[in-house]
Amino acid sequence: MRTKKSSGLVSTAGAIKLITHAMMGAALGLVFGLALVLINPLVAALLQHGGSPATFVFVISLVTTFAIGATLTGAVFILTEDNET
Repeated sequence: MRTKKSSGLVSTAGAIKLITHAMMGAALGLVFGLALVLINPLVAALLQHGGSPATFVFVISLVTTFAIGATLTGAVFILTEDNET
């Protein structure tokens, strides 16, 4: 008789994998934001004229969007990895 294996997302290792995916997404969002500011001078000018709140909203929205996307993608990868084994 087979023992029922818990899902990869429920375990501690699964949670650590999801957290690392979220951190990778946040780092990627920061790099993308920096590249966008360096490549496109209009974005830098808009952020400069908007002040500190505009910069804060710009950075937080990019980081959050990329982190959520990477976390959801990581969850799909973990679930498909569990189905293959």
